[in-house]
Amino acid sequence: MSRSARFHSILLAGGLLLAGVGPALADLRMCNTTGSRVGIALGYRDAQGWVTEGWWNLAPRACETLLRGTLAARFYYVHAVDYDKGGEWTGKSVMCTRNKEFTIRGIEDCLARGYERSGFFEVDTGEQKGWTIQLTDTAGAAPRP
Repeated sequence: MSRSARFHSILLAGGLLLAGVGPALADLRMCNTTGSRVGIALGYRDAQGWVTEGWWNLAPRACETLLRGTLAARFYYVHAVDYDKGGEWTGKSVMCTRNKEFTIRGIEDCLARGYERSGFFEVDTGEQKGWTIQLTDTAGAAPRP
């Protein structure tokens, strides 16, 4: 089983918890409560359509503001990569990414446009003005290869 599949299996089995916590500020924030450095890519819909952005690099037990201001959408999409232990947090929503810093308009024809296709998991903010996503490894460590 690939590292990605292992992470995804644990996510589905409840080994990894991804939960939104009520708003502290009117921003979209990500908190990495794992013991690993992680890379975050974000997908969302704005007035011009779909956009994906990355990479935010979060140290272990650190938080970062991904979007500032009152949230304009109910749903946001996240793809995360564990830099230290390998594996990724993915989902069923496919969007465009690339290996270096990016802002990409549109989610169609990723490969034809020179980008990678990556799975993102959905975060439902419940139409709150601000939201914090907690990325947590409840088992205390990422799965071992």
